[in-house]
Amino acid sequence: MNTLGTVFRVSIFGESHGPAVGVVIDGCPAGLPFWREELMADLSRRKGLLPGTTTRRESDEPEVISGIYNNFTTGSPLVLCTRNQDFKSGDYEQFTSIPRPGHADFTAGCKYKGFSDMRGGGHFSGRLTWGMVVAGYFARKILSPAIITATLREAGGETDIAAAIAMASETNDTIGGVVECVVQNVPKGLGEPAFLSVEAVLSQIAFGIPAVNGVEFGAGFASARSYGSLHNDPFIDARGKTSTNNAGGINGGITNGNDLVMRVSVKPAASTGVPQKTFDTEKGEMTELEITGRHDTCIARRIPVILESAVAIGLADLLLTDRAINGTRER
Repeated sequence: MNTLGTVFRVSIFGESHGPAVGVVIDGCPAGLPFWREELMADLSRRKGLLPGTTTRRESDEPEVISGIYNNFTTGSPLVLCTRNQDFKSGDYEQFTSIPRPGHADFTAGCKYKGFSDMRGGGHFSGRLTWGMVVAGYFARKILSPAIITATLREAGGETDIAAAIAMASETNDTIGGVVECVVQNVPKGLGEPAFLSVEAVLSQIAFGIPAVNGVEFGAGFASARSYGSLHNDPFIDARGKTSTNNAGGINGGITNGNDLVMRVSVKPAASTGVPQKTFDTEKGEMTELEITGRHDTCIARRIPVILESAVAIGLADLLLTDRAINGTRER
C-alpha cells in the first residue's frame, strides 16, 4: 500500500510521467511553520544536480492544496503536489515487451495485469520520493531539536565518490552506494515493541525508497563477528550516555538517547547503458536490450535527503504515538 504511519500518516501518489506527483499527510499538528524556500532547499538536494545524476529537470515547485493557511499548518490533512513537465515517454516504450532486468517492469506487469502506467518507471520511479521529502520537511518540525544528517559514504565500493562515478560514466554503467544517517538529540523512549520498534518502523520506510535493498543499525552486520563483551555499550552517566554506540542508539527497539545511526545499501540503477541479454515477451525469444534515455549513473547520490526524510517521518510518528500513550514527558 502507499500509506504508512499510525498517527502521522503519509500517503504518496502519482506516476513519473503522469500529470503530477504528491503527498497527503494526516495527523500533522497545527501551528508548524511552512517556509517555501526552506522546503525547496531539501527538494533541490533530492534532484541531485551533480555528476552521475539524471539530467531530467523538473521545477519541483510545491503546490499547496490543503492544510496550510498564512504559512502555518492548520491541523487538517496536508495535501501538496508538483506538476510533471520534463518527461520523454518515448524512451520507455520498448520496456512493455522487453522488461528491464532488475527493474519493476516485469513484476508490475504481473501484478497489475498490464494496466499500470510504467512510463518513466511509473509509480516505482524515484520521482515519487518528492512526496517523501515534503513529508520529511514537516516531520523535522515535529522532532525539533533533533538533527538528522545523511551522507553518501561510498559508491561502487569506493570512498572516492567522484572518481567512482566518473569511471562508471566512462563505461556507460551504473553503480550503487552506502548512505549513512545519524540523528542527534534523539528523544529517549521512542519505539513500540514488538512490531513498531524503531528498527521496524525505519526499515519499513527505508525499503520504500527505490533502489534501497539493505538496512543496518549501529555496528550492523559486523555485530555477527563480534563478542558481547566488545559489542555492549557501557552506560557512563544517569541519563543513559554510553561510551560506545554499537547499538546505534537503540536498545530493545527503543531509543536510548544516544545518536541513532542507520545505514542503507543502494543497488545500482537497473537502467544501465551496457547492452544486456534478456527475454522479449512479444517475440518469445532472447534479445539484446540497450537502454537509452536519462538515467542516474549513481542514484545513491540523491538518496541522503530522502533517507533523512524517511527517518524523520518514522521518528515523528513514533513520537506522536508515544505521546498518545504516555503523554508529554521529559526526554
